[in-house]
Amino acid sequence: MDASKHQALDRYEPDTALTRLIRIPVRIVVLVLVLPVRMVWDLLAAGWHAADRTLLRPLGRGLAWLADTLVLTPLSWLFTHVLTPLALAVTWLATALFIWPWIGLWRYVVVPVAKYGVAVPLVWLYGTVLTPLGHGAAWLFTTLVVGPVVGLWRYALVPAARYGVIVPLVWLYGAVLTPLGRGTAWALDRVWQGTAWVLGGVWKGLAATGRGLGIAVTWLVMTLLVAPASWLYRRVLAPVGREIADAAEVAWRIAGYLSRAVGRGIAWLFRHLIGVPVAWAYRTVCTPLGHFVRDALWAPARRAALEAGRAARGALAAARETVRQARRDAWRALVGGTAGARSGGPLGVPARTLGSTTTVPSAAQAPETSLLDEKLVKQG
Repeated sequence: MDASKHQALDRYEPDTALTRLIRIPVRIVVLVLVLPVRMVWDLLAAGWHAADRTLLRPLGRGLAWLADTLVLTPLSWLFTHVLTPLALAVTWLATALFIWPWIGLWRYVVVPVAKYGVAVPLVWLYGTVLTPLGHGAAWLFTTLVVGPVVGLWRYALVPAARYGVIVPLVWLYGAVLTPLGRGTAWALDRVWQGTAWVLGGVWKGLAATGRGLGIAVTWLVMTLLVAPASWLYRRVLAPVGREIADAAEVAWRIAGYLSRAVGRGIAWLFRHLIGVPVAWAYRTVCTPLGHFVRDALWAPARRAALEAGRAARGALAAARETVRQARRDAWRALVGGTAGARSGGPLGVPARTLGSTTTVPSAAQAPETSLLDEKLVKQG
């Protein structure tokens, strides 16, 4: 806690002997309690940061790459090259099979039939038949029904209700009921005032007695409960709580320094006891040994394997050529060949199968002239 905060607290709560007495023991106890918690906290934070740098971030990047490679890219290709053209084709087909026929039916069948078969005759019927008929019916209804009813209401019912009911009721209310109600209200008001005067006197006496009792009870509560509790809070609980809070803050900061020092010591020991020997062993033993294995064992073995592979491929090629030559010689011995052909000389054109340009080594040789050439020679 900084000096300005101490000054702000000291301005309201002065530093007492009790505060100075409990400050050092409280800080020592709080430091002993907080130090393991701070070391565990720093250890968890360092482990979390190390796991985040070395495991979580590479794992997240790898998962993102796998998701992009195995899911998003195939889905994008599928959506772009398969689903979108398929949806367009289905949309066009649905439009052609369902929407366009209904549009044509609505535009060229339903609308003309409804317009010229229903709407136009109805408009003509309304304008030429129903409108004059309605006007005549309205005139008859007004003359035969509305006129008599209005005359009866205006000249019979309204005067009877006004002069037979409303005027007598108004006179009765103004001349009889109003004076009677005012007299009754005046009498009830006088009775209420007398009752209130009596009850007010009784209440004042009770209030004076209750006020004295309330003042006495309040004084006792303030003297015996509130004042000691306020003194205990201001002089004991508030300083102790403030010192505990300050001690916890100072102990947390000191525990952080100690935790970092312990962490640096452990890192130094790990580096000099494990890291440096492992690096020295890697540089002085593993690297020369690996170079020796690569140059003395792996490279010659690799070259020998390549040479053996080349020799095996050459032997297999020679064997295939020998078998092919023996097969041609056997076929030539069975079928017969040209007189001037020599062993190992160029052979004739290999025969071709019907409808294909591939050659069959075991088939008889085809003549150089085609059937069309032979027909032309015969005709000539």
